[in-house]
Amino acid sequence: MGNSGAIIRKLTGFRLGQFGMYPARPLALSARYHVSEPLTDAPSISIVTPVFNQAAYVAATIESVLSQEYPALQYVVMDGGSTDGTVEIINRYRSRLDYFHSGRDSGQAHAINSGMQQCTGDILAWLNGDDLLLAGSLAHVASVFRNQPDVDVVYGHRLIIDEYGNDIGRWLLPAHDPQVLSWVDYVPQETLFWRRSLWERIGAGVDESYQFALDWDMLLRMRDANAKFLRLPRLLGAFRVHAAQKTQAEMAQVGVAEMHRLRQRVLGRQPSRAEIRLRVAPYIARHIAYQWFSQDAW
Repeated sequence: MGNSGAIIRKLTGFRLGQFGMYPARPLALSARYHVSEPLTDAPSISIVTPVFNQAAYVAATIESVLSQEYPALQYVVMDGGSTDGTVEIINRYRSRLDYFHSGRDSGQAHAINSGMQQCTGDILAWLNGDDLLLAGSLAHVASVFRNQPDVDVVYGHRLIIDEYGNDIGRWLLPAHDPQVLSWVDYVPQETLFWRRSLWERIGAGVDESYQFALDWDMLLRMRDANAKFLRLPRLLGAFRVHAAQKTQAEMAQVGVAEMHRLRQRVLGRQPSRAEIRLRVAPYIARHIAYQWFSQDAW
């Protein structure tokens, strides 16, 4: 689409799939993100951070989790044998981690599965070693799970940050639509939390044959297990864009092939790009409307 695509996105407010929407500005959240009701009988939350050679960002990631001061947190960090100083940085937090392992692994999915084997929480999540949780996210997520026992999976809006931690974009998502998952995955992984009971129902693991689309595959398996999803109207996590970021670096080679593989499995055929756009259009329209009418609230 080139420049015409950028113009269309600017005019309509279409933001999903975009990783830089406005000039960098300091990350600032409204005061309500820093206020949370005290939780009684807080459900336990386990978070795994898989990391490899992310010395520039891993401290901010860890701080974003620990600074939540969530009373029933189990935090596991799995390093793939970093050689850039990542391990030395993680060691500064060693006493505050529930489990830390560093050694060669077979990739992100393997690290996540190995970390999850150490987890005992009622609620599970993983946060990559260059992304962030936003203030108050764990308390908010926990209150939703506690108050809505029929909900299996939650996720929220996405903040996009640059390599310096500046705010450069936001995805405000409409209400969850399970059918859209057959065509695209717009669920922000760093905002995603789910119940242990569901994790066990889908086999207690991510598929290690995926390097890029492992979260999309997991979401499809959750959907097929009749999980109830809920999109929360709140920014929960920040996705960092930088030169070595996996999504950007691997999209052209690994990512496209894995997305084709998932659509073939779910749809039984490989749809054209035109058909994908047509099928997703109603969801995009809801996103644009939501973006316009909610843009001052976040």
